[in-house]
Amino acid sequence: MIEAVADEGKSRTMSGVERLLRPTSVAIVGASDKPGALGNSVLTNLERNRFDGTIYPINPKREKIGEHPCLASVDDLPDGVDVAILAIPRPAVVDTVRALAKRGVGAAVIFSAGFAEGGESGREEQRQIAKIANEAGMLIEGPNCLGCVNYLDGIPLTFVETDARAPAGPAIGIVSQSGAMAAVLGTVLDSRDLGLSFSISTGNEAASGVEDYVEFLVDDPATSVIAMIVEQFRKPARFIAAARKAREAGKTIVLLHPGKSSAARESAATHTGAMAGDYQLMRTKVANAGVIFAETLEELGDITELVSRSPGVLAAGTVVLGESGAFKALTLDFCEDIGLPLPPVDDADAPALREALPEFVGVSNPLDLTAQGLVDPDMYARTLTALFDDDRFGSIVVGLIQTDKRTCDIKFPPVLRALREGRPDKPVIVAGLDEGARVPGEYISELRALGSAYFPSTERALRALARLAEHAKRAEVAVPARPTPLSGLADWQGVVPEYAAKQLLAPLGIAFPEGRFARSEDEAVEAARAIGGKVVMKAQSPALSHKSDAGGVALKLNGDEAIRAAWRKMHDDVARYDASIRLDGVLIEAMGEPGIELIVGARNDPEWGPVLLAGFGGVTAEILKDVRLLPPELDEAAVAAELRRLKSAKLFDGFRGAAPVDMDAAARLIVSLGRIMMAEPRLSEVDLNPVVLRPDGCVALDALLLVGE
Repeated sequence: MIEAVADEGKSRTMSGVERLLRPTSVAIVGASDKPGALGNSVLTNLERNRFDGTIYPINPKREKIGEHPCLASVDDLPDGVDVAILAIPRPAVVDTVRALAKRGVGAAVIFSAGFAEGGESGREEQRQIAKIANEAGMLIEGPNCLGCVNYLDGIPLTFVETDARAPAGPAIGIVSQSGAMAAVLGTVLDSRDLGLSFSISTGNEAASGVEDYVEFLVDDPATSVIAMIVEQFRKPARFIAAARKAREAGKTIVLLHPGKSSAARESAATHTGAMAGDYQLMRTKVANAGVIFAETLEELGDITELVSRSPGVLAAGTVVLGESGAFKALTLDFCEDIGLPLPPVDDADAPALREALPEFVGVSNPLDLTAQGLVDPDMYARTLTALFDDDRFGSIVVGLIQTDKRTCDIKFPPVLRALREGRPDKPVIVAGLDEGARVPGEYISELRALGSAYFPSTERALRALARLAEHAKRAEVAVPARPTPLSGLADWQGVVPEYAAKQLLAPLGIAFPEGRFARSEDEAVEAARAIGGKVVMKAQSPALSHKSDAGGVALKLNGDEAIRAAWRKMHDDVARYDASIRLDGVLIEAMGEPGIELIVGARNDPEWGPVLLAGFGGVTAEILKDVRLLPPELDEAAVAAELRRLKSAKLFDGFRGAAPVDMDAAARLIVSLGRIMMAEPRLSEVDLNPVVLRPDGCVALDALLLVGE
């Protein structure tokens, strides 16, 4: 794993970012006149893009490279050069960084690899680079990076051949830990006529990271969208704060995060720890801060294009125009699979659309225009115009069978005319059904100039819209003003057994069955008599997290003899399971009525903070994994909405004659737990499993807490 470095002061780092991305002077250490050499490629890039600042090539073997006099060493630089490019082998990097620091250089770009990713010696060299940079207040981009490009001012500090054209309007900023992927994404977006503001590859992040550059781009007036490829956030709190600031400023961040399939850390203590893996925890926190997730590199480009061309998407649902009954059926299947809402429409509730269509074309969504458009091309314009003012649809996908130039010449002009004249305030995406058809480039260019995207396939358009629709479901929620601390938690460390966990949680609104803790057989009998009726007995020990595995649960006990027999058998069973376990005693509780079993839990991650887990529970919770991770800030309405998104959510409304259950009670319990987690950073994990949900409320049958130092 690439190592993180200590935080720098934000004002110092931002000054370094400014000097890196908007330099007036650039030194090239390892400058060369040999074509293909990294030092030559950087110099050629700057010259090609007419950099109007001062360039200082450094090469002791050359007096001059092109029109630029060479310096023999870093020591010959004037004080205060903005940025130095290190196009030199790894063994020379540490000493060069030290020399740059002495000259007061503001930032350095290190192309060389083999540092933290290359073994212990490389990690030690990277630590030295970070220490030198931090002490000198110098920003480091890399090592193991491809550099950066300022498209606004035409300054490419990279060895990748770059034409740094200034964007015509609001632009996209790229931040990627992978330099190769930054270059790929830049090419993808440029090919779609999308303007770029900056592209930064952060590499190993020795003395700057993605958080520094996102903070810069959020404040940059020319950047409206930030596209990111990040494998690890080293300063999660700073990134979350920057993402929230971006959302408040009306800017969108789109993120591709490789690593979804990596094995998550597991906890031996709780179901929650095993189920709330690192990736899902990160995704929950980041998405709640307003970031849109892409699943693939292709999706990253597609989503970024949509939000760039249509600020403020996505409202309501999608309507799809097609020209085939088979395509209509395929679209219905596909949209159901990806969760993209297609609001229904018919002849009766869409008079404008009905008037625009021939009598034999039925009003529906998706809409099958048939081949009639070939003989009545104006139908495309009439249909689109009717849809522009229909508030049921927040986006329109026009699926065209393009075939050849003659067909395109029939279909594209009326679509373009509708866009020119109607100027819709919702995204309109034109997509081909026959990828590879030769569509005249001028049609695609005009679509883009009018603010519409062109996709080579409808599936890509619909999938990108589905990601945006998912993002739009996340409601703004306020952090509760008064998180709720747990009285008595300071007395505990490690696993808190069930009886003590319930004593801590009960005063804060989490309901449990009537119960008593018993340290002896006689106390157990007395407790059962006091509760009355049938009871359950549960073994209690910090070393016994999952009691049923060890024979530590006895149900439906009634009468003194049953209690005494269960006490003795339980102690014998636990001893056979693990002779080292010593029971504190047993918990005697009233047997309750059955209901729907949920698991409710929480985890306090040392980097990301608290996250909640809720879903269908019981002993099979880890097998079924029908759960959702939730940020602790959610209110009751938002929690209830998230529970409705569980795969088995229909059970809440009653199944095979059962009465509907009290969803509000479950939401209240989860909100209470969220407030506790925000107040208690020492509370590492909480597991309430099962929580039985009934028509008249909910009750947690089990409780386990894990407390850190």
